[in-house]
Amino acid sequence: QVQLVESGGGLVQAGGSLRLSCTASGRTFRSGVTGWFRQAPGKERECVAAILLSGRSTYYADFVKARFTISRDNAKNTVYLQMNSLKPEDTAVYYCAAETGFYTFNVAPKSADFGSWGQGTQVTVSS
Repeated sequence: QVQLVESGGGLVQAGGSLRLSCTASGRTFRSGVTGWFRQAPGKERECVAAILLSGRSTYYADFVKARFTISRDNAKNTVYLQMNSLKPEDTAVYYCAAETGFYTFNVAPKSADFGSWGQGTQVTVSS
């Protein structure tokens, strides 16, 4: 199984930026997908963005398009989430998740699609 460790969360004012990192260790595979999810208090966990291992295909939730960018550096086994123009409603715990094997973005990624999860990192955006 893959172990995932997130970093980069924190407190930022509205309009600011943060970059989250997710570093994987353990077994590595030639295919798969890594996603960033978030969960705010009292709300369901939702997918923010995801990227295939190849980096050739990405997914973004409508509410983060043009503000967030997901990327990966396979040499470092790390996936990044660059978050710009942050809003108070972006406040949540952000989780990195990974799954192996063939994956497509025909529909929005779901939590149940992913078998490996990080511990989460808090992102707080003040108004």
